[in-house]
Amino acid sequence: MQVSLTPLQRRLGYQFVQPELLEQALTHRSCKGKHNERLEFLGDAILSFVIAEALYQNFPKTREGDLTRMRSSLVKGVTLAEIAKELQLSEFLRLGPGELKSGGFRRESILADAVEAILGAIYLDGGSEVCKERILAWFGSRLTVIEPGVQKDSKTKLQEYLQGRKMALPQYDVIEVLGDAHDQTFTVKCTVAGMQPIIASGSSRRKAEQDCANLVLEQLTHDK
Repeated sequence: MQVSLTPLQRRLGYQFVQPELLEQALTHRSCKGKHNERLEFLGDAILSFVIAEALYQNFPKTREGDLTRMRSSLVKGVTLAEIAKELQLSEFLRLGPGELKSGGFRRESILADAVEAILGAIYLDGGSEVCKERILAWFGSRLTVIEPGVQKDSKTKLQEYLQGRKMALPQYDVIEVLGDAHDQTFTVKCTVAGMQPIIASGSSRRKAEQDCANLVLEQLTHDK
């Protein structure tokens, strides 16, 4: 049974002239038919540009490095998945049987990709200005509260902490990978001189490394 997309379009704040573009944007590659990967590619580029422009205008005295970190924090998968949840996208996603069975409609990466694909669809359907307006509306509160200098990720913070104390840099090693290619869990060990290795797991190597670094930082600063 086809789910009506009218409620979703109200939440998006945009009425599609070509609703088939929205249908495609909501279709994961695991599902039969035209899927959303090409739209995701397009939406990702548009999102990055619009957020970069907004930050450039809103923070005229902020350096390039801080602007880059601010943009990364706004367009990263976790943030996009949060927006997907705010828009209640999960009930409209079109997934193949395997993804449905494994709860793919809750997976951050699938939700994030769908947001980017919808932006790509809006761009093709209504043009760049309409797409920009939707991005600024969806990210409005986040653009309001974001500040320069506080977006450094845990790995960067740990590296700077250790460098500032003339300590050796951490070593990250993947010690286990579990699950199918589309739904893997990575376990990473972080080794820092003078302390017990820290182990953490995540849905990507990067996330596991970031979680490791955060735990190491907490231990180092707590010990002080």
